[in-house]
Amino acid sequence: MNVGDRSRLLTLLVELSFERRLVTLRSGASSDFYLDCKQTALHAEGASLVGQALLDAIERLEAHAGTRALGVGGMTLGADPLATSTSLAAFARGRLLHAFIVRKEPKGHGTGAWIEGRRNLPDGSPIVLVEDVVTTGGATRQAWAAARAEQLNVIGAVTLVDRQAGGVEALVAEGLPTVAVFTRAEFPAGATV
Repeated sequence: MNVGDRSRLLTLLVELSFERRLVTLRSGASSDFYLDCKQTALHAEGASLVGQALLDAIERLEAHAGTRALGVGGMTLGADPLATSTSLAAFARGRLLHAFIVRKEPKGHGTGAWIEGRRNLPDGSPIVLVEDVVTTGGATRQAWAAARAEQLNVIGAVTLVDRQAGGVEALVAEGLPTVAVFTRAEFPAGATV
């Protein structure tokens, strides 16, 4: 992704996804800003740029791990459009990187699956987890546990935005290489956790 495309993606995130207001986050922490990255990831231009940015980050993780991922996904709902746009970006670059979705609980009928798209990923497949925003890393940990239980090889994680609240560092300390495309510091001044 070139500098202009990265800048455009940040502009879209600020315009479509960023809100200055007091919110309670999934982690239970309070924040004076909210990022709803789905608004950007579901926008036509945004989806294309998100896919390219995440794929670039995945390729850096792959170089570090010395292996190429076969799958990309994470916890529903935040990771769903991210995984799809990344899979499409990979296909446009001539490679297969299958999207998958980790459910919050097993499917209540049929296969009882935790992971949708699992048939595209043989046991031991190297995969990368994606997350829209990491605060504490809780959703990424949950997806990581589900993927390991499904005998998938998680080589790392990529977040679109790191809130810089210690979550990325905690995941790395726990053994999951994790990188961010953007950090909280790149958003409008005054945003604090």
